[in-house]
Parts: sequence; structure tokens; C-alpha cells
Amino acid sequence: MSTEPRINDRIRVPEVRLVGPSGEQVGIVPLAKALELAQEYDLDLVEVAATARPPVCKLMDYGKFKYESAMKAREARKNQAHTVIKEMKLRPKIDPHDYDTKKGHVVRFLKQGDKVKITIMFRGREQSRPELGFRLLQRLADDVQDLGFVESSPKQDGRNMIMVLGPHKKKTEAMAEARALADARKAERLGRTSGSDAAAADEDAVDEDAALEAENAAAEAEAVEADVEDGAEVEQPAEASQDA
Repeated sequence: MSTEPRINDRIRVPEVRLVGPSGEQVGIVPLAKALELAQEYDLDLVEVAATARPPVCKLMDYGKFKYESAMKAREARKNQAHTVIKEMKLRPKIDPHDYDTKKGHVVRFLKQGDKVKITIMFRGREQSRPELGFRLLQRLADDVQDLGFVESSPKQDGRNMIMVLGPHKKKTEAMAEARALADARKAERLGRTSGSDAAAADEDAVDEDAALEAENAAAEAEAVEADVEDGAEVEQPAEASQDA
């Protein structure tokens, strides 16, 4: 069943309680009169309270109304915080490297404002040593105590031992910080780009100055060579007269 309100010709009642474009109360009018006013204002007649007697209708731009409603719903979903429980599985005899890797994931989840379910999996004879799992969970809780707290203490569940860590930071705060960090990085990239453009312009100016200086030096060298050649041509007749 559609949740869209009835508009214009789809409204099937003899009269309606009409609300104007600015929210003013027009009163109870025949449906034909309401449709005539909607056409006059170049708006839609939208049924906003179908269960009222008579139904309440409003004059509005229905396309614009739908767009603004969709944008508001999108913004609300964007700011809505969903509680997510991540899960991390460990073995009682986990090696140090794997432990650091798993702890890194737990740290990331807690920073994002998510809860983390830690599961210690026992196999074979390990089931007779539950204290190994308990100590491992306690160690992990101590390592991340700056970011989270033990929401559910370690407890045995069949072959597994489970503990739940909750974040100190709320999901909404984590999302806001992540957006702020992303905006800061974007601004830094834009600033770096504009700075590199300015540096490139300075380099071009330096290159132009160097080229101009090189041209001037070449012109001066040509002038000196021309003077030397002219002097040699003048001296030749004098030498010839001395030989004579």
C-alpha cells in the first residue's frame, strides 16, 4: 500500500479544509474551489490529513516538498548512530605477532565507537585450562583500557570464553571526529595543491629571468666580437703601409 499522499485530481471528497501556501487557514471549501485555487497559484493541492473530517489539504509545490523531505531524511540517516558489535576471535596460545594484529583491530573498532565481542576458542586439552583464556582477556582489556571498558565480564560458553568491550567514546562523537579529520585532510590537500602551483609560478619566473640574462650576455659577447673584428680590419692597412 502506497504511503504517498493524494494530490490534485486523486483527492475524492466533496469538500476539504484548505491551508494556504504560507500556512494560513482558508477554511472549508468545495474540492473544485480548492483545485481552482491550486491552479491559480500554480501549485499542487496535497492531502496532508486524510483522516480528518473534512480532510485537510494544503497548497504547495509537491515536487519541491518531496525533494526537501528526502534531503532531510538523508541527513538524519547520516547523523544517526547505529550500535555495531564487532567480533574478534583468539586462541589461548596465540603468538605475540598475531596478538598485536588482533589488538590493533580491537583498537580500531573502539575508536570508531563500536562494541567488540572477544571470543577465546578452546580446542582439545585447552578446555581444561580456562585460566589461559581468562588471563588473555584480562591482558587485552588492560591494553585497551584508554579506549574501552569491560561491558560484559569473561564467561564460559561451551568451548568458548566470551568478553564484551564497550567504547568510552560514543558512536556519534566518533563519527563527528572522523568527518572533521576528513575535512582537515581535504583542506590540507587543497592547500598543498595551491602551494605547489605558486612554487611552480616562482620557478617559471626564475627561469624567465635566467633566460633573459643569458640573452643579454650573448648579445654583449656578439658586440665585443664585432668590435674586435672591426679593430683588426682597421689595423691591417697600417701594417701594410709599414711593410711598404
